[in-house]
Amino acid sequence: MGLERRVSGGSFRLAQARAEYFRLMQQGVSSREACRRVGVDPRRGKMWRNGRVPKPRGGRAEVSGRFLSESERVHIADRCRERAGVRVIARELGRDPSTVSRELRRNCQQNGAYRPHGAHARARARRPRPKRGKIARDGRLRQVVETKLGHQWSPEQIAAYLRRRFPGQPDRHVVHETIYQAMYHRHRGRLRQHSCRQLRSGRRRRRSRRETRQRQHFFVTPSVMLDHRPAEAADRAVPGHWEGDLLIGRNNATAIITLVERTTRYVTLVALPWGQTPQHVNTALRRSLARVPRHLTRTLTWDQGSELAYHEEFTARTGIPVFFCDAASPWQRGSNENTNRLLRQYFPKGTDPPRQQTQLTDIARELNTRPRKTLNWDTPKHRWTTLLTSK
Repeated sequence: MGLERRVSGGSFRLAQARAEYFRLMQQGVSSREACRRVGVDPRRGKMWRNGRVPKPRGGRAEVSGRFLSESERVHIADRCRERAGVRVIARELGRDPSTVSRELRRNCQQNGAYRPHGAHARARARRPRPKRGKIARDGRLRQVVETKLGHQWSPEQIAAYLRRRFPGQPDRHVVHETIYQAMYHRHRGRLRQHSCRQLRSGRRRRRSRRETRQRQHFFVTPSVMLDHRPAEAADRAVPGHWEGDLLIGRNNATAIITLVERTTRYVTLVALPWGQTPQHVNTALRRSLARVPRHLTRTLTWDQGSELAYHEEFTARTGIPVFFCDAASPWQRGSNENTNRLLRQYFPKGTDPPRQQTQLTDIARELNTRPRKTLNWDTPKHRWTTLLTSK
């Protein structure tokens, strides 16, 4: 048949190919085979099935069926003059009542008259993209967002802060996706150049999904696995259960200990100036947790790294049992893994974390004073201080 060669040029030709494509699909022909027969790329067939009609060469793009057509607006005008209700008109058009109600609310004139052709023209004028977003239009809002990004806040933290900072100004409330688009699409927000570098990831381009990376594990003989950890630690109801790991520097030459309390998400960073051998890790861990009240040091969860090979000695001296995660299961220490990811903003891969404890203490203080979504936008420091003063 004539459509079996590659379709090119003209909206009529594409419309004919599209009709033939759906006829073949109704007969049980696969999408790929139907595209081959009508002479279009399989990606175009997928767009047709999803209700998207691309703009053909040399012609005007067809409007998606989810928008009201001019004939539908004429029907709305005629039925409004006959005093028909919104739900009746929507039923006749096969539309949702809110669609008809919104159309009348947007395009009725001051005297209540509805002009369908003028409404259609205004709707077409509103449709083109891109449009200037809230951040681009509001200089004060843009300044607040840039300031918080400079303090290394995440877009989700900034979005929650804006609702509290401007409670009676909904025009200055944005979702975190709006901030992301303002950084990655300059016409949407016009944030400062290279603002995306201030994100945790530091990516200059967005990714559709996170790439999975496998890390090498060094196993020890664990005394107790995670299955035997008390149930109170799993549901985070009782404070005092910690997660720990090492954050490794360049060429595995340097490292620091990262500890996170599971209930409050309170972060403690411990320097390892003399090395990361099991002896050094054991000593640094004992000294760090010795400063914490005994009722807030119930358990410690670690991965199967060889740096905690002396876990039995650690438990004997501190009374804190150590539980080991399963192999290749980082989600079993989710709070600690998330903290390590936050710390990579301070110590990117390929760099060395500081050896001085004072610098690490300052960084931990900055992390603990950030509002956290999982804490209902409270800060870990406030939760931890409450625990210390309640006993």
